[in-house]
Amino acid sequence: MNSQITLPNSNRRRWLIHSSGLTAAALIGLTRKSLAADGKIRIGMTPAFLHDQHGLLGEWRDFMATSLRRPVEFVQRDSYRETMDLLRLEKLEFAWVCDYPYLHLKDTVRLMAVPLYQGKPHYRSYLIVHKDTANVTSMANLEGSVFAYADPYSNTGYLAPRYEIRQLGRDPASFFRKTFFTWSHRKVVEAVASGLARGGAVDSYIWETLAHVEPSLVKRTRVVSRSPEYGFPPFVSHRSVSRADFQQMQSHLLGTSGSDKGRSLLARLYLDGFTTGSPSLYDGVAQMMRAFGEA
Repeated sequence: MNSQITLPNSNRRRWLIHSSGLTAAALIGLTRKSLAADGKIRIGMTPAFLHDQHGLLGEWRDFMATSLRRPVEFVQRDSYRETMDLLRLEKLEFAWVCDYPYLHLKDTVRLMAVPLYQGKPHYRSYLIVHKDTANVTSMANLEGSVFAYADPYSNTGYLAPRYEIRQLGRDPASFFRKTFFTWSHRKVVEAVASGLARGGAVDSYIWETLAHVEPSLVKRTRVVSRSPEYGFPPFVSHRSVSRADFQQMQSHLLGTSGSDKGRSLLARLYLDGFTTGSPSLYDGVAQMMRAFGEA
């Protein structure tokens, strides 16, 4: 059976606060006072590949702060849920989130910009196995095995593979002998490469970027199948962010490719730039969510 989803204690505390009788107005008021005190822009970052690139994140933060003429803080957490909770509590002004959390937060955030990867605002879910697992050619061959998911709020690392199992006419809850969450796409690759899991589902951007920076790791895995294209994980703003601040941050992101420094950072991120995007990019993810009664 599937492993049970558990939240770290810090997550549970935040969720209890969010769900309690405390009024949203009181929480928002406290947050706005702290913002007025230092003027800092807080940006939540997706818990994926960038967690291992602290030097690059520091340069990106400094680049943003210089462009925006305001202090910038990148806020990293170990799960998508933690970043979602911070957004709900207005502890973040902006965030780079997965497409699945974006749809969960559609009443809390606004779409601001979508990264361009290989020239398009799209990515895929890759089904991977160990390179020596020759007899696996599809998800159907992994029935009864051990499978690694990335995060319960990851599209490519959880929602999409479970939807694929549903399309086979099977129940994702009982399809595998055992499943577990690694809490990052990189660790899904590590789990499959080491034999801890027979298969896993991973973000194509992460897998292909790791193929550049850690080829010895990725070469121990093999892509079995590729999903349809989905809208790339977007940058979003909280709905309480002023129009002026929204437009300033959006203009900064869209203009990143217009300077030598910006292009250098984008190259190291393996991105081509940003576009405004459209909510319709995420219609395919919304369709999968509806299949599980989530939208």
